[in-house]
Amino acid sequence: MNLSYWEYNTWLSNVDFTIIGSGIVGLSCALYLSHKHPKAKILILEKGNLPQGASTKNAGFACFGSISEVLSDLKQHSEEEVIQLVQKRWEGIQLLRKTLGDKAIDFQQHGGYEVFLQEQGALYENCLQQIDEVNTLLTPVFRQEVFKECPNSFGFNGVANHYISHVLEGQLHPGKMMQTLIEKVQQSGVLILNSSTVTEYVDHGDQVVVQTDQFEFKTNKLLVATNGFASQFLEEDIQPARAQVLITSPIAGLHLKGAFHLDEGYYYFRNIGNQVLFGGGRNLDFKAEETMVFGQTSLVQNRLETLLSEVILPNTPFQIDRRWSGIMGVGAQKKPIIKQLSNNVGCGVRLGGMGIAIGSLVGKELADIF
Repeated sequence: MNLSYWEYNTWLSNVDFTIIGSGIVGLSCALYLSHKHPKAKILILEKGNLPQGASTKNAGFACFGSISEVLSDLKQHSEEEVIQLVQKRWEGIQLLRKTLGDKAIDFQQHGGYEVFLQEQGALYENCLQQIDEVNTLLTPVFRQEVFKECPNSFGFNGVANHYISHVLEGQLHPGKMMQTLIEKVQQSGVLILNSSTVTEYVDHGDQVVVQTDQFEFKTNKLLVATNGFASQFLEEDIQPARAQVLITSPIAGLHLKGAFHLDEGYYYFRNIGNQVLFGGGRNLDFKAEETMVFGQTSLVQNRLETLLSEVILPNTPFQIDRRWSGIMGVGAQKKPIIKQLSNNVGCGVRLGGMGIAIGSLVGKELADIF
């Protein structure tokens, strides 16, 4: 611990709140804590140079759940629980937009579309038959019928002749979102230390001792917001889930516009200007993707490229510009874990791949614990 008096005194002494993780949950939590406790010293510890996990590595979907996902959830949850899940996503997106502004996050509401492969005819017919029922169920959330059948206007190949759209879904720029959030947090006086990996913490009752790979310090309260990496610190129902993503180089005359869900949401794609972002494939090998290690596998990447060439961009030459992956946090239940673990420690984790939609709200609720 080669810290000078000045360094320790400025950043690590008399800390009121420490947050592990500078993703959307951690930053949102810090922002609301600064409003709630304006005189408090708030510190965020981030292990990466940029926010790690999924906040800057996701697809930027402002989504609430495709119709097949809602119907699948109804098999595992009560109707009231499903309504609450969708309600949180809706409220979370509105909170995010209100806090940061649509222009700052490049929010665009082109709608969302669920695309069904031809071999998924039974799934498509089942979803189609239950549109009215699902719309009625979710009317208390959206105040309108959001799921509608629409023709295959984007020219996808090997799919059903119609999609089922969600008229209120949108898309945004995760990098701009996080940059704006970081700026707001720092303007509120919150301190952020990057490249600081927390290895353990001990709650002594009056204070929490936090150990990192570089230094040790004390804090009055500790909040864990590491989502997919939370199992390192918590004994909760949460495990990491890697999501692999790629993006094409610019494609002249690209007509694709919107946020698209494919194969019950295990694949997703969208336009970014005249480029196509495409991700997913975790269902090809769930066990291999239950990892905290970033990277790609040939199994998933080959499948993404095959679907791109055969289904999404048939007869359209393309090149891959970039590949990456993010780490989500999932569990048996889709409801996020927001709880007080002791008098001095709380957590807001397990966002279930819905970080954009619910991250702001989870951060706010985490801040409300203390």
